Amino acid sequence: MANTISASGSGLDIPTLVSQLVTAARTPTETRINKAGTTATAKLSAIGQIKSAMTSLQGALEKMSAAADAPSFKATTASGAGYTAAATSKAVAGDYSVEVVRLATAQKLSSAAYAKDATVGSGTLNIAYGAGANDNVKVNIAANATLADIAAAVNSAAAGKGVTASVVTANDGQHLVFSATATGSGGALNITASGGNGGLTALTNSTGGGLTQSVAAADALVRVDGFERTSSSNTISDLVPGVDLTLTKAAAGTSYNLNIVSDNSGLKSAITAYVSAYNSVVGALKSTSSYDSTTRTASALTGDSLVRTLQQQLRSQVSGNVTGLKELGVTVNKDGVMAFDATAFDKTIATNPEAAKAMFGEEGAYGEALASLLDNHLDSISGTLVLRSNSINKQITGLEDQLDQLDEKMTRLSDLYTKQFTAMETMIVQMQGSASSLNNLLSQSE
Repeated sequence: MANTISASGSGLDIPTLVSQLVTAARTPTETRINKAGTTATAKLSAIGQIKSAMTSLQGALEKMSAAADAPSFKATTASGAGYTAAATSKAVAGDYSVEVVRLATAQKLSSAAYAKDATVGSGTLNIAYGAGANDNVKVNIAANATLADIAAAVNSAAAGKGVTASVVTANDGQHLVFSATATGSGGALNITASGGNGGLTALTNSTGGGLTQSVAAADALVRVDGFERTSSSNTISDLVPGVDLTLTKAAAGTSYNLNIVSDNSGLKSAITAYVSAYNSVVGALKSTSSYDSTTRTASALTGDSLVRTLQQQLRSQVSGNVTGLKELGVTVNKDGVMAFDATAFDKTIATNPEAAKAMFGEEGAYGEALASLLDNHLDSISGTLVLRSNSINKQITGLEDQLDQLDEKMTRLSDLYTKQFTAMETMIVQMQGSASSLNNLLSQSE
């Protein structure tokens, strides 16, 4: 039997073998990095939830403090009183007798009747409408201008200040009407003419002028508890303390009652909203740091010192003001959940109107301290939540860099394995060639 040496190749699938070896080398490190990335991402999301809830709490606190610092009042008037009233934070509770004797009116001046599209004259109309040096309008009127042309020129020159002009068509013809934009005697119009052909004199109310007064400029007259007050406007802000009166109808000889009372509905709504925001923060802190002993599953921030600090600080603010808060209807149960009792609030405010400001105001015992606490955690530069988020983002960026470096390392390893196996394959092929030659020599020797 002839002696031969086998000449079959290595039979290796080099790309598959290299891929398997690289995967085996990559997996432990990649798994570690990805696990750390998942944990960091979960922490970042949890910090974001807490930050969002605390930002809402900060906004609710600001609204509650503002409402506590600015007392609110409600004004009630009788139907048909001839005025409306809006109370400000400077109002004083009480009853007032209000009589609207006369409304403030804006002057109207009307020309004589003209045929449609008739021309009046040319020159300059000088319209004064106030006591100021600049309270006047000069309107140049061209020859052959109609009433409509003159009205358009006046409106263009005045631009809504002091006077407006319009053309009214009646049975007897067209009339040019000048209307003062301001009510009261101070807004009365004084119209003169100069230059031109003299025809514009018919559109003046000076001596010899042709304008007639259809509505007189008059100041409003109102009586409050017997005290009289005139006003060029139908809105009077300093007659009844802290109350804006808007006169709508004269009713001389008849007085109507104005009732001003404290109105805490806005503040109570603000406290209710704050309580809801507070409980959202408590819930966010709890859900992001809880531990399920049954499944032995931890949350993203279980055991985190920042969460514990926030929980302790919030509880501390409440416990330090527990009596004052309770008197105003705000309580916190053993689970940290806050509640608001409006009835208790009303009872305290009835005897101590300043209690809410002293507790919830911007300089209040609870409001000021909590505002400072929230600022420390939410400041856009130095806040603890911002710093923690920045730290986690930096960690995530570092992990991403590690993955990039791992990719580069595995690429080099793949190249090395491929080079080594290719060299081995080349050597095997060469050995197979030598074996083939030896087989031929052995065959010849036989």
